Amino acid sequence: MTQPEDLVQKMLDLLLAKDMNAVADLWAEDGVAEFPFAAGASPRRLTGREEVRRYLANYPERIDVREFPALTVYRTDHPDTIVVELTATGLTVRTGEPYRLDYIVVVTVRDGLITRYRDYWSPLAAASAAGVLPELLASVAR
Repeated sequence: MTQPEDLVQKMLDLLLAKDMNAVADLWAEDGVAEFPFAAGASPRRLTGREEVRRYLANYPERIDVREFPALTVYRTDHPDTIVVELTATGLTVRTGEPYRLDYIVVVTVRDGLITRYRDYWSPLAAASAAGVLPELLASVAR
């Protein structure tokens, strides 16, 4: 699996299966995950596969992603990098409310593993969907 779009599809399938260890295994040992719009307690950067693994460990306990109803992949001038526009839907575990969030992700792959993952999402929309908007706003106000 060397094509970036194949690796992203595998990652999405593993997210749906809630196999967070396998998702983390898609990262290069020194791969980076960046969240440029992160706010509050959310990290802006994760360095290395094991840090990604720790970050993902409790994800299914917060968000029950059930589907990616919209997915578009854009190729770039660099064959190892793609831009992915996607929507995730499911349930917010904390509240039982529906979850829907749009993402734009830039993924770079080397030797069949993710070396750089830049995830552009709205922290306000994510906090609202996760039922923690008041906590996010309070952390930003501090």
